[in-house]
Amino acid sequence: WNQYIVNRSGEHRIMAEVRRRKGEDEPLEDTAISGSDAANKRNSAADSSDHVDSEEEKIPEEKFVDELAKNLPQGTDKTPEILDSALKDLPDRWKNWVIRGIFTWIMICGFALIIYGGPLALMITTLLVQVKCFQEIISIGYQVYRIHGLPWFRSLSWYFLLTSNYFFYGENLVDYFGVVINRVEYLKFLVTYHRFLSFALYIIGFVWFVLSLVKKYYIKQFSLFAWTHVSLLIVVTQSYLIIQNIFEGLIWFIVPVSMIVCNDVMAYVFGFFFGRTPLIKLSPKKTWEGFIGGGFATVLFGILFSYVLCNYQYFICPIQYSEEQGRMTMSCVPSYLFTPQEYSLKLFGIGKTLNLYPFIWHSISLSLFSSIIGPFGGFFASGFKRAFKIKDFGDMVPGHGGIMDRFDCQFLMATFVNVYISSFIRTPSPAKLLTQIYNLKPDQQYQIYQSLKDNLGDMLT
Repeated sequence: WNQYIVNRSGEHRIMAEVRRRKGEDEPLEDTAISGSDAANKRNSAADSSDHVDSEEEKIPEEKFVDELAKNLPQGTDKTPEILDSALKDLPDRWKNWVIRGIFTWIMICGFALIIYGGPLALMITTLLVQVKCFQEIISIGYQVYRIHGLPWFRSLSWYFLLTSNYFFYGENLVDYFGVVINRVEYLKFLVTYHRFLSFALYIIGFVWFVLSLVKKYYIKQFSLFAWTHVSLLIVVTQSYLIIQNIFEGLIWFIVPVSMIVCNDVMAYVFGFFFGRTPLIKLSPKKTWEGFIGGGFATVLFGILFSYVLCNYQYFICPIQYSEEQGRMTMSCVPSYLFTPQEYSLKLFGIGKTLNLYPFIWHSISLSLFSSIIGPFGGFFASGFKRAFKIKDFGDMVPGHGGIMDRFDCQFLMATFVNVYISSFIRTPSPAKLLTQIYNLKPDQQYQIYQSLKDNLGDMLT
């Protein structure tokens, strides 16, 4: 121990000499510093540092979760006064059943009405749903912002939403309507430099965020910055993919969305009447009986519903812009996927020939994904809500909660459908290639023309 004290004293004398030579000389005792004194010095250094948070600054925000939950709107138990008085004699279990059933049918009828309105109505609805979902997610972060008085969080979040929508929706407009937009002189600049303008807008927001950083709140501000970007990834990117699916044909949008709705409803029904075995801790009300029953019902529904839609051009034709008609068209010669084919099936030595649309086989793949993987989008949302001790994202739909509570599985499904089309369905589109060619300069178009002429001439020869 004496040797240890001597060594420590020597070390301190050496450090004092180094500081003195650097002009940073500090009074140090020649004796060894005790462990408690060293700890006090470390603590005082930590208190003076911007990079070490105090107890109030730690994440996750456990200290503020209860306050957040009180300030956020939650609406599963919120019902209109008329329904509340009409159903007051029912037990809570059946009251919730009736309310959920009524508003489920209202949403289904509204969805059918929007489909009747056509592609434009569907795209506008997708945009509105996206904005509402983003608002519900961001409102949770906004409560953190209000508690700590962090600057510009809400404004920056909505600014990034606008810039990301400008980029993604602009990409769709350039792809499908680039020829028409190029003919308008003052819009040609926007098409040519669309990605550069999008990047410039994002950089403005990035600089804005850096300038808004506040000392001692760095971790919270960067956490909220990440919160905004993850929300954009989940909501805006998925809605962009939904729009792409719509342009492939309404059937690629309607069937997957309907499968998720069917699986959600039937899982609730089977779980309500037969549920006994808990499925996952994140959602205590979810049961294996509901999960399996909803899966079988979704596959059967997908086959029957797909068979019906395959008979109508309105649902199966890709949506393209017609220069002759000056509008979007939904007429085409049905592709192989939507032309009945003969399939020979043998079961227990008995052969049978069936006429089926090839799309039905693809609908089985979609239904399996929606019933097996799709619910995990809901489990993810449940985990997110439990982290903040909230029951719902909002109170817009009585018996259901917020819009995000209804679309948590839809966004995951939209990504799968887009990837599925790209991997197994999509082939090069002559219409899209021509659109890209029309956007080229005349000399470039002539070069392509000469190349095609030479190649086709060789083939004919």
